[in-house]
Amino acid sequence: MNGERPEISWLPPLDACVLIAKGATFRMASKIALVVGTFLTAVNQGSVIVSGDASLATWVRTVANYVIPYTVASIGYLTPFRRR
Repeated sequence: MNGERPEISWLPPLDACVLIAKGATFRMASKIALVVGTFLTAVNQGSVIVSGDASLATWVRTVANYVIPYTVASIGYLTPFRRR
């Protein structure tokens, strides 16, 4: 591949979901999700986690703090590759 991005194209949204699930966006989106998710978790759940009072709901919110930025970054990455 010589450092070039692989050819990615998609048309229906399901194709984009498949690309995300196969990891086509992992390299870029995971870095963004790590930074944004950590920041959001520290701001929104940090005191609960540090105090030891984290419940299942706290951990579900924490996972969402990483999944949502990953999904948004993946969609942003894939948008220019959409077939018209």
